[in-house]
Amino acid sequence: MYKIQTLNKISSRGLNLLPHDNYEVASEFANPDGIILRSFKMHDMELPRSLKAIARAGAGVNNIPIEKCSQKGIVVFNTPGANANAVKELVLAGMLLASRDIIGGVNWAQSIKDKENEVPALIEKGKADFAGCELRGKKLGVVGLGAIGAMVANDALSLGMEVIGYDPYLSVEAAWSLSSEVQKASGLESLLKEVDYLTIHVPLLDSTKGMYNAEKFAMMKNGVKIMNFARGELINNEDIKAALKSGKVGAYVTDFPTAELLGVKGVIPVPHLGASTEESEENCAMMAAQQLKNFLETGNIKNSVNFPNCELEKKEDKKRIIIANKNIPNMISLITTLLAENNINIYDMLNKSKQDIAYNIIDTDDDVSNDILEKILGINGILMAKVLD
Repeated sequence: MYKIQTLNKISSRGLNLLPHDNYEVASEFANPDGIILRSFKMHDMELPRSLKAIARAGAGVNNIPIEKCSQKGIVVFNTPGANANAVKELVLAGMLLASRDIIGGVNWAQSIKDKENEVPALIEKGKADFAGCELRGKKLGVVGLGAIGAMVANDALSLGMEVIGYDPYLSVEAAWSLSSEVQKASGLESLLKEVDYLTIHVPLLDSTKGMYNAEKFAMMKNGVKIMNFARGELINNEDIKAALKSGKVGAYVTDFPTAELLGVKGVIPVPHLGASTEESEENCAMMAAQQLKNFLETGNIKNSVNFPNCELEKKEDKKRIIIANKNIPNMISLITTLLAENNINIYDMLNKSKQDIAYNIIDTDDDVSNDILEKILGINGILMAKVLD
């Protein structure tokens, strides 16, 4: 029986994928095998020795101590693409809000409620103050062409926009989902100089923090409209405020408003609604639960942020060992030699690595005792070793 701890409210459609005859799910466990969460901050949480995997029902994992998990051999999953449609729709809404002063117009219309019979005439007279422009025919720059960026790019084409994309790390899978009509920029600077609208879909890293600053804004067209539904820290707040004041940036739509941005003319602050749809929460929960279940039962890994993707078909008549180790020379030799010395015949094996972590799935013809497992754990550089039920 696997014990799964939930640190946030998780959609029942996801949890229902964990069959009751093999899984016990609760918000409190002393020794959970797995954790499913959304935004709960785990950095100050003691990680129990029993913990094998963490599944984040969402894409961002800033709330999880990744390095600490890696050192303990704990696999951390996220759910890239599960909330992509929800975020995409909000990006498109943000572009419309930035183009037409819909929010200002609505607020003004509400303010003349007490004018009663004068309202129709006042509406006709005042609407000119909220005029804007159309999306059709404008150039959209999409930086980051993963699941969300590709969907935004494709739908913007359907709105009649000219779309230019930039992603130096574009995966083959993402490329297949991208329309051939999306133009490929030769570099970020060339894209920034051309576009009327910019939407950002890149992760927050040391190399990307504050990358959109005064220098980048200076390259852009006057009045450019910027959408940020990725991470607030990608934008330098002081520089964006100055660019809005000068008119260099016409509007800044952010899903990550801070106190210093609220009330600033030109800022459209969205209260982190990117993935806040019923469908998105269900999709993320289902994907997180399925990935966690697959790992616990088969050792296969997909969409881990700290371990490599690694999948090997599980044979019913074979025993399976999963081993994580530091990605250093001679580890495979040490493991296989130890198994051979204990008369364990390897039927099949898969080894993959990701940065400092290597992961092995080993199928054997023989039972692996706890004594042998302890010997494997005793090898210098081994982070985790388990025999699957």
